[in-house]
Amino acid sequence: MREGGFPAPGEAVDEGGSRATAGLRLPRPTPRTIVTSPMAAAQQTADLLGVAAQVEPALRDIDHGDWAGRSFADIHARDPGAFARWLADPAPGVPGGETMAVLLSRVGVWMDGIDGDVLAITHPMVIRVAIGVALDLPQQALLRIDIAPLSSVTLSFNRGWRLQALRPL
Repeated sequence: MREGGFPAPGEAVDEGGSRATAGLRLPRPTPRTIVTSPMAAAQQTADLLGVAAQVEPALRDIDHGDWAGRSFADIHARDPGAFARWLADPAPGVPGGETMAVLLSRVGVWMDGIDGDVLAITHPMVIRVAIGVALDLPQQALLRIDIAPLSSVTLSFNRGWRLQALRPL
């Protein structure tokens, strides 16, 4: 997203994102297992990278409920109290949305089932949560991790998860 807000599930990659993605090259060798979120932007990113990816439902973005597809400015203008409560404590989620605890569980279960190298194309909140699962971070620390568009995160597992790298575009 170019403006702060809550993306909708069908939201596409914009023109600038398409150009930036088309200029990227994946490191070699590319893992045999490539998965993507079922959401439109992640699937388009895989297509732009020229990789065939399997859809992995566990990698879908956090459900933004009633706020999906709306900007922060719009939500603040219409319901400043609800927006202020969410900013103070995002863990319970947005109205009608998914909680951080549910997202942590979903991503943690998926990570427990990983066998071998995997390239996952997903969303900033899912990446924050994966880092949190890997490093056993408290839930309130997750939103303090900045994940820029098209960032690359490398996690490894050897008797426990490790964060090897976090590289923005």
